[in-house]
Amino acid sequence: MFGYEPEGWRLEQAENRAALRTPAALAQAARAGQILESRAILCDSEHNLVVNLGCMQGIIPREEGAMGIREGTVRDIALLSRVNRPVCFYITGFSEENGHTTALLSRRAAQEACWRDYLSKLIPGDVLDARITHLEPFGAFVDIGCGIVALMPIDAISVSRIEHPRQRFTTGMDIRAVVRSIEGRRITLSQRELLGTWEENAAHFHSGETVGGIVRSIEPYGIFVELTPNLAGLAECRESVTTGQQASVYIKSILPARMKVKLVIIDTFDLKSKPEPPHYYFTGDHMDHFLYSPPESSKIIETVFTKEEN
Repeated sequence: MFGYEPEGWRLEQAENRAALRTPAALAQAARAGQILESRAILCDSEHNLVVNLGCMQGIIPREEGAMGIREGTVRDIALLSRVNRPVCFYITGFSEENGHTTALLSRRAAQEACWRDYLSKLIPGDVLDARITHLEPFGAFVDIGCGIVALMPIDAISVSRIEHPRQRFTTGMDIRAVVRSIEGRRITLSQRELLGTWEENAAHFHSGETVGGIVRSIEPYGIFVELTPNLAGLAECRESVTTGQQASVYIKSILPARMKVKLVIIDTFDLKSKPEPPHYYFTGDHMDHFLYSPPESSKIIETVFTKEEN
């Protein structure tokens, strides 16, 4: 990753903390061209970010706050929203005024280096570390390096359908993601290909067992109950069941050829639970192809990652 982690990752790293300890260490980090990270404590009336460096204050001028601010393609909310959060930066210099030293910082320069040396070299199918920054009904926004954000659409989060990304993620959660497409500097991500095939998920369950699940969808012909993020079963209709409820379900049968799990709902109840960190079946750094459906099934569900021009 060339050291271009999502913002917040390097905050407590020993190398980062050592560089912030003294003015001399900061000066050495500036000479070495080291990307550092600390917390923004204020955004002033001119939208400059003030950063607490421990041994002194730093300032990120507005136009150095993010790629696109100078060009007007990124709104200033991207700066205001960094207050009380970690920001990465290069030290570009120091200024003296009234006996006080202030470090001059550039977050934009760190982002440009991240794009040039890391993100611009990605191709569809590459798998990377990321951190959830915020959630919208249509998808999750994800920091993929130095505060550069990519979108993971809601339909790419899992095979089992959800109503909102908050059913899978919390802000600040660290995840793995696969690059689905690249258009210019817009990177779109997916996660469903990392969460296992139908076979891999179904292997955890057996006919005759009663297991836990989550009611995800109620249709005229039955109720879909999620057993894992990449596996749902269908139960017969039952009164007083609502989406989002926890469920105890009896597994009647598992049918790989039809890619179906038949269930009977034993009981449902209301319980709000925090999303668990994802479990990933794929642990490599690149995939060309993902086949979800089992060999016995005539229905093919797959993803083919095709290299595109940036």
